[in-house]
Amino acid sequence: MTSKRIFMTGASGCIGHYIAEALIQETNHELFLLVRNRDKLKMDYNLRPGVTILQGDMREIENFGDLLPTIDVAILAATAWGNPQETHDVNVLKTLRLMKLLDPARCEQVIYFSTASILGRDNKPLQEAGQCGTDYIASKYHCYMQLSKLDIAPKLTTLFPTLVVGGDEHKPTSHLSSGLPEVAKWVDLIRFFKADGSFHFIHARDIAQVTAYLVDHPPAPGEPREYVLGNAPLTANQAIAEVCRYLNKKIYFQIPLSFWLADILIWLFRIQMAAWDQFCLRYRHFTYANPTNPATFGLTTYCPTLADVLRLSGVTPETSRDQSKLLPEDG
Repeated sequence: MTSKRIFMTGASGCIGHYIAEALIQETNHELFLLVRNRDKLKMDYNLRPGVTILQGDMREIENFGDLLPTIDVAILAATAWGNPQETHDVNVLKTLRLMKLLDPARCEQVIYFSTASILGRDNKPLQEAGQCGTDYIASKYHCYMQLSKLDIAPKLTTLFPTLVVGGDEHKPTSHLSSGLPEVAKWVDLIRFFKADGSFHFIHARDIAQVTAYLVDHPPAPGEPREYVLGNAPLTANQAIAEVCRYLNKKIYFQIPLSFWLADILIWLFRIQMAAWDQFCLRYRHFTYANPTNPATFGLTTYCPTLADVLRLSGVTPETSRDQSKLLPEDG
């Protein structure tokens, strides 16, 4: 397959590590990886020639104004959160600026990472994401709403990851995976409750599989150019049952968690909730039409079940028994 010149941002993040590793190990494409701190790269980027590490900041993307017009594929996985001004600058202004610096006549594809949080159940933009979303979610919403105005828009492939798991000794751990060991600690309590809600998840390695496939098989005219990345949806109760089955915990009965009770507790204890948190509490079902994962393209999904997620995160029935001993005893 013909070698392509690929410019990638966000290679030092969880998803970025998996993508960069896949492109280094499984392709001969010429890679230009933009990172703020090369010391955060845990993969072996010297494994083969043709990999260039560019140390720089998305807020200074104009410094690469000579390189970007020579790029065949751009993978935009960098994101910012925490500082509101930096979040807007990186996720909106500089991301759009980067796309404008590409040559629409040469660049065959831009793979842009958004988030499924800005979409409703019909895969259309969710107004509440822009109105009351966190700084991160609102920035992704506002960037997405401007993409169609770009000259490069016909070459744009947008990916909307759902809940992301992943990470190991050679890659950063996703925010969600970092909390999974707590599941083993609290499963003895969680198993006695029922909740109304649903969601998707996907492993970062499966995101990398999809990304690498799209690099070599860009959508043809008329084919979809927007993909919500996730496995089949799970209800909260299905998730509880699957976790208990994996950890060999029996469910004898379950108490429904009523949302009217949550409202009372919020009022009674004067709990301060952000507008987005309040919206999520009532929206509850974060599911999407036609989720995409490696199986969509005839590939093998690396992590299709919650049991796989727990296993890959080092959570086992044995750790569950050990962690449960840490819970305070009755009385």
